[in-house]
Amino acid sequence: MNQSEIEIILKECEFFRYLKKEAIEKITALCKIKSYDAGNYVFQQGDFGDCLYIIADGHIFLERLLDMGARKANVVIEKLGKGRVFGCWSTLIGDPHFLMSSACCQKPTEIICLKGTDLRDIMKQDKEIGFHILERLCFLLRDRIQAAYGALEKI
Repeated sequence: MNQSEIEIILKECEFFRYLKKEAIEKITALCKIKSYDAGNYVFQQGDFGDCLYIIADGHIFLERLLDMGARKANVVIEKLGKGRVFGCWSTLIGDPHFLMSSACCQKPTEIICLKGTDLRDIMKQDKEIGFHILERLCFLLRDRIQAAYGALEKI
């Protein structure tokens, strides 16, 4: 995948949609491509997180392992496809942490990866980009929290 293909995916993804071309170009320069086979994990619950991921192709299940004493359950929080974003959001506020879910590939999947601290640097330098990303983050976190509560209600 080349830089122009990454730019197209970023322009169309839920997180960077509506950013100007110059902003997309800055962010594209931070990106790396990673490929995973079906059944592989991008990360697992409890891993230390410092990256954000955008699905270029494939499907990811965000899963949470729940330990209820004698009973354990693996709950799918959300099913994500092309253009969806996931990862360690707290890196955007300068606070990487241990991940609270796993990201499992449901079929061969190609992912765009970028370090949250690198994106944070762009956000600090350009307040318009920073505001847009934080606004989108609020919407995404709202949706993920609703999805998590919905998944828990099914247990």
